[in-house]
Amino acid sequence: MTVLTPTLASDLGRLPAGWSWTQLGKIGESFIGLTYSPKNVSRSGTLVLRSSNVEDGALKFDDNVFVKMSVPDRALVRKDDILICARNGSRALIGKCAKIDERAARMAFGAFMAVFRTADHGIVFYNLQSDAMRRQIEAHLGATINQITNASLNGFWMPYPQAHDERTAIADALSNVDALLTGLNQLIARRRDLKQAAMQQLLSGRTRLPGFQDAWRGATIGDVADVKTGPFGSSLHESDYVEVGTPIITVEHLGERSITLQNLPLVSDEDYRRLRVYSLEAGDVVFSRVGSVDRNALVTDAESGWLFSGRLLRVRIKRGRADPAFLSHQFHSEPFKQRVREVAVGQTMPSLNTQILRRLPVALPSLAEQRAIAQVLSDMDAELAALETRRDKTRQLKQGMMQALLTGRIRLT
Repeated sequence: MTVLTPTLASDLGRLPAGWSWTQLGKIGESFIGLTYSPKNVSRSGTLVLRSSNVEDGALKFDDNVFVKMSVPDRALVRKDDILICARNGSRALIGKCAKIDERAARMAFGAFMAVFRTADHGIVFYNLQSDAMRRQIEAHLGATINQITNASLNGFWMPYPQAHDERTAIADALSNVDALLTGLNQLIARRRDLKQAAMQQLLSGRTRLPGFQDAWRGATIGDVADVKTGPFGSSLHESDYVEVGTPIITVEHLGERSITLQNLPLVSDEDYRRLRVYSLEAGDVVFSRVGSVDRNALVTDAESGWLFSGRLLRVRIKRGRADPAFLSHQFHSEPFKQRVREVAVGQTMPSLNTQILRRLPVALPSLAEQRAIAQVLSDMDAELAALETRRDKTRQLKQGMMQALLTGRIRLT
C-alpha cells in the first residue's frame, strides 16, 4: 500500500478540520474480474462488463460480450458497486469508472476490470474521478506498469470527511449534476435520432417540404462540382510549418460536419503564395482521401483562404449547379457514406481519387428545394450544437464542483 509521506500529503493538498486522508482499502474492498476464453463467448448468457461499457462516468451497452459458463459470485456486480478499468491497451482509460445501477446488477465483470465495494460508494465514486486520484494513478503507472492491481487500488488515498452527513451531502450534490448530464445526453441522443430520420426522409425525396412538387434529377459530383486533390508531399513538408501563418487542414481536422480547429499547422506567406491554388472557399467540401474516406466537412467563411493538405480532396460546387449546404448534408447521409466506402480502392488502406469521387451519384431537387431542405437540417444541427454546448458547460461545472467539494474548500454542512 502507498504510504502517505509528507511529500505525497503536500502534493494532494491540505484538508479542513474534520477531514482526513484515508486509503480506499480502509473503507471498502476491491475484487478481481472474471477470466474467460473465446470458447466461452456466446450470443447470449451472462453479460461481461468491460472497458467499452464505461463512458463519461456512466455505463453504456453499445458493445457487449456474453459468456456461457459458471460465474463465481465474486465476479458478479451489485448495485452501487464501482466498476473501474484496471488494465487496458490505452493507459488513458485506466482508472475510468462507472457506478453499477439496476440495469447491470448481477452482470459479470471482466478480468481487465476491478470492482470496488463500499458503503461510502457515493463519495468514493466521485473521488475516483478527481484530479488527486488521477495524479496517484499516473504516478503508480509510471513508465512501465500498465495496470491497477487490487493492492494498488486499496492503497490509493482520498480526502474523507469524518461526518457521514457531509459525505452524503457532497455525493448528493454531485449526483444531481450527473442526473442533469444524463438528461442532456438523452435529449441529445433523441435529437440526433430525429435528425437522422429527417435526413433519410428529406434527402431521398420520400418526404417533401410544403410547396415543392417538381421531380428530382440524378447527377454525379463531377456534373455539379470540380474535384481537386491536395498538394503532393514533395510540395510541403512538416518542417515547413511555422508558428504564425495560414492554416492548412488535414484529415484530423474533419469534424462531424465542420472543420475542427485543434492543432492546426500553419504555413508561411511565401508557401501560401506558392500553394494558393490549393486554397479553400466558403461552400467547398473537403473529403478524406485515405483511411476514413467517408469523412467530409463543409468549409465556412471562417476557413475561407486556408489551405488543404494532400490527404484531402476538395469538392468545389459550380455556381448555380447545386447548393453546397444541401450537398454537404447528402454527403453525410449513411447511404452516400456507404457508397463511398464501397467504391474506395486499396487493399491495406481505403483511398479515393478525383475520378472516383467525380463519378459518385447525387440526387438533386430544384435549387429552391435544396436550400429549403438544407435550412431545415442546418436548424436541427444548430439545436444539437446548442445542447452539446450546454452539456459541455455542465461538465465543466461538475469538475469545478468536484474540485471544491471533494477538498473541503466549500462546505455543505
